[in-house]
Amino acid sequence: IHMRRKHSIGVRKAKVAAQKVADDLAEEFGIESEWDSHVLRFSRHGVDGALTVAKDEVVLTAKLGFVLSVFKTKIEDHINDRFDKYFT
Repeated sequence: IHMRRKHSIGVRKAKVAAQKVADDLAEEFGIESEWDSHVLRFSRHGVDGALTVAKDEVVLTAKLGFVLSVFKTKIEDHINDRFDKYFT
């Protein structure tokens, strides 16, 4: 998965928004995350990725395992919903 979203909320607010996305995904799917400067790295069995925060955009990259790859479109839709909610 590779997703890019422009925003106009600045780095500080974007990091807060990224954490909210991560918290939602942790609650729903058991995904664990950890900050490394402006990169939120996340993982669980079957998925590894990162959400990179910049002053005017966020970029999500994720590698799905075989089982989760079947749900790629659904996962992308879910992430887009969270981006719409927190990065506007």
